[in-house]
Amino acid sequence: MSLFTPRANTLGRLALLALLAAPIVAVLFALLYARTPFYTNQAFPIQQPVQFDHRHHVADDGIDCRYCHDTVMTSWTAGFPPTERCMGCHSQIWNESPLLDVVRRSYFQGWPIRWKRVHRLPDFVYFDHSIHVNKGIGCLSCHGRVDQMPNLEQAAPLSMGWCIKCHREPNSQLRPMAEITNLRWTPPDDPSAFEALAKLYDLHPRTSCTTCHR
Repeated sequence: MSLFTPRANTLGRLALLALLAAPIVAVLFALLYARTPFYTNQAFPIQQPVQFDHRHHVADDGIDCRYCHDTVMTSWTAGFPPTERCMGCHSQIWNESPLLDVVRRSYFQGWPIRWKRVHRLPDFVYFDHSIHVNKGIGCLSCHGRVDQMPNLEQAAPLSMGWCIKCHREPNSQLRPMAEITNLRWTPPDDPSAFEALAKLYDLHPRTSCTTCHR
């Protein structure tokens, strides 16, 4: 009597094929997963300790990004506004709203509001806001239509490939300095306008590893 039936040969081949294919499938799954919002953290609104609606502050009230993020032109970080800046307006406007209880307690008790970071890069990546902004890259390029977000969320993947693509072909992202924070700015159809901006900003984008990994 035979120990294995003829069907065992087929099952053995299938098991061997699955064993060989498993590493390939695992690598493909990892590559595909790394491009999904679940990995890049895109399109997931972050709940903050205070309900801060960018639609109201930016679109309705016309507050410039640099009023709150006042170090974006001079530092690697854009900065977070201190509570005193919030109270500069809200000591007069909506000064009794329960939605601003956290802001008032922060101001009168002298402790900072613990805002949650939305755009987070790995620790081994160096990014400087000031060099990008001063070279004509607007807020929209990385942060999206913040003026349409009730709760701030990450719009771009912020992956290495996404950054390198912009460094290799930056001209389409350039804008006049007066329009840096204008989220509704419409770029011109004339490509020569971008070439003129690249010349004006003396643009020489780097793609070497040490640009971001120092």
